Amino acid sequence: MKAVLAHEFGGPEVLKVEDIDKPIPHENEILIEVHASSLNPVDAKSLEENSRYKDKIHFPVIPGMDIAGVVEMVGEGVNNIQKGDKVFGQAGVLRNGSGAFAEYAVTSEDAIALIPSNINFAEAAALPLAAASAYQALVEYMNLQRGQKLLIHGGSGGIGSFAIQLAKHLGAYVVSTASGEGIEFVKHQGADEVIDYKNGDFTSLRDFDAVLDTIGGDTYKKSFGILKKGGIIVSMLSKPDEELMEKYQVKAILEMTRMDRKVLWVIARLVEEGVFKVNIAKKFSLDETPKAYRAKDEEKILGKIVIEVEHQE
Repeated sequence: MKAVLAHEFGGPEVLKVEDIDKPIPHENEILIEVHASSLNPVDAKSLEENSRYKDKIHFPVIPGMDIAGVVEMVGEGVNNIQKGDKVFGQAGVLRNGSGAFAEYAVTSEDAIALIPSNINFAEAAALPLAAASAYQALVEYMNLQRGQKLLIHGGSGGIGSFAIQLAKHLGAYVVSTASGEGIEFVKHQGADEVIDYKNGDFTSLRDFDAVLDTIGGDTYKKSFGILKKGGIIVSMLSKPDEELMEKYQVKAILEMTRMDRKVLWVIARLVEEGVFKVNIAKKFSLDETPKAYRAKDEEKILGKIVIEVEHQE
């Protein structure tokens, strides 16, 4: 089969398309004919020279986490999935899968679910990490309620765009930071108010119930000041700042997104109900995966980048 491999840490230049043996599913595992995957920031960060995942990366490695495709084979002990099912989920090596950027991938049964009937493979591949991250932040950590105020940093990205849609579904008042073309994009997702982070200042906001941070750094630290006492900030990047938590008497969480069949079922239901609409910014072929990595770094991406995998009939 054809797969994208990295033999060392680095940027897009270390990614090579090679022919390797098709993986074999073991107990409680599934072999999937991959039709699409999507690119997440962690896919690049895990291969950086200073990667925090160095102890979990063993070369050569197939990068990529999110997948959508058709079940080719099931291993012993698999009970809820059968050959021919159309599924989506994750197959990243960080979660003991074989890697998503390939024609075939092996992953555990608990890491996939059936694709919603109203979307295609490309849309399904754009969902898992971004949609699950948004859901867990807003519902499981924030317990966001109708009428509450939420600030989202990075609303034009994958996680941010899903978070805006879900927050509006839950009845919250949503403010998002964005810039350039992203301003109209986040308005289209449903944001009530948009702050141009290049020309405006979100720190003038006050009495917010929650903040979703996908930026980190100073943006994360400055966000504590807009929260009301007892509020919460959930970050995808920054560890809780104990000093700021005590100063403002708020709660801070670093989210490590959980990916299992249960959360994927919830995501699928939200898609079927029309709560989540997938925004695909660009599509690349498997051979163009290094180009997709460069686009993620160098271009303004509104939504998700998808890698489409063609199979000869």
